[in-house]
Formats: sequence, C-alpha cells, structure tokens
Amino acid sequence: MGTAEETPGEEQPWGEVSPDAARRLLVAAVEAFAERGYHATTTRDIAGRAGMSPAALYIHYKTKEELLHRISRIGHDKALTILRTAADGDGGPAERLAAAVRSFVGWHAAHHMTARVVQYELDALGEEHRTEIVALRRKSDEAVRDIINDGVRTGQFDVPDVPGTTLAVLSLCIDVARWFNAAGHRTPDEVGALYADLVLRMVGSEPRK
Repeated sequence: MGTAEETPGEEQPWGEVSPDAARRLLVAAVEAFAERGYHATTTRDIAGRAGMSPAALYIHYKTKEELLHRISRIGHDKALTILRTAADGDGGPAERLAAAVRSFVGWHAAHHMTARVVQYELDALGEEHRTEIVALRRKSDEAVRDIINDGVRTGQFDVPDVPGTTLAVLSLCIDVARWFNAAGHRTPDEVGALYADLVLRMVGSEPRK
C-alpha cells in the first residue's frame, strides 16, 4: 500500500503505523523493496524517498530488517484476517471458499506492491522474525484447508489431496501480486471473481451461474 497503490477514497495507507514519520518511512520502504529488492535497498534509499535524513530512520527503526519485519507482520496479519473471516462466514464450503479466494486475490491485486514484499522477502528476515511469520502463514494455510476439508466431508468437493490442493490454491492467489497491473484491463474485484471461479472448478464444485 505504498503511494503508488493508493486509490481515490481509500484509507490512508498503513494508517495503523504511528507517528506519521514512521508511517512515511514504512511506505517508502515498501516502494523501495518492491522496486529494488530488500538486499539492494539501503537505508539511505528509504530515507530519501520519505524526504528524511538517514539518521531520522534510526529514530523509528533500529535496522532495515526491523522495517521489513513490521511490513511483513502487518501484511500477514491482514491476510490471516481475510481468510479467517471467510472461513468463519455464512454459507456452505463452496460459498466460503469462493469468498476467501475472492477477498485474498483482491487484496493481493489492489496492494500488489505491498504483497510482493510481504510474500517474497521472507528469507531476508532474521531467524526469530522469520519463525514468527512462518507461524502466521501456517494459520492462513489452516484456514483454507479447513474449508476444503469441510467440502470434502460434505461431499461438495472432490479433492484427493487436501494439503496439496490447499498449497495450490494459496499459491495461485499469491502469485497475482507478481503480475497484476493497475493499468490493465481487469480490476482487483474482477480478478478475484475469476480466481474464485477457477478454484471452485479445481475442487470439483461447479461455480454458480
């Protein structure tokens, strides 16, 4: 949700981060990490994008890795909330799986810059932070797996390999962050609807017309 991802009427990006200087640095870090990669980005790059001196960055973040961890933690918390909300929602397994995919894909498309950093810079985190984020990923896996298991148990899904299918579904959704172009022909909602349809076919449930 860096400035390049803001759309009219959208909430202030990273509004949960305060004070404002810390938020501006985080937005700048997302942009820099997405464009250059974590390892090729310097703290000077980040501070410059935020209109601050390099020394100002260390007032709010002790290290560049701490910045990445904050971005990754917030992003993974949001992803887990999206998936759990769908998993705990109304409707049968097909409706809940479609809602999960639609929302998860929509977020990865609408916030593709943030999502690229959150999903693909995991290995740049220190061991303690990486372990924390991996635990959140497992909870996201569990949310989707539970829906698919419900569908198999009720006979609505035909899925011989639930863990493998869960991985395939999540990988399909996450990969949207790699290619989505805000100037393209599809909106995030349209991509979410398309992927929800594809995933229902994948699990052997005919999408509603």
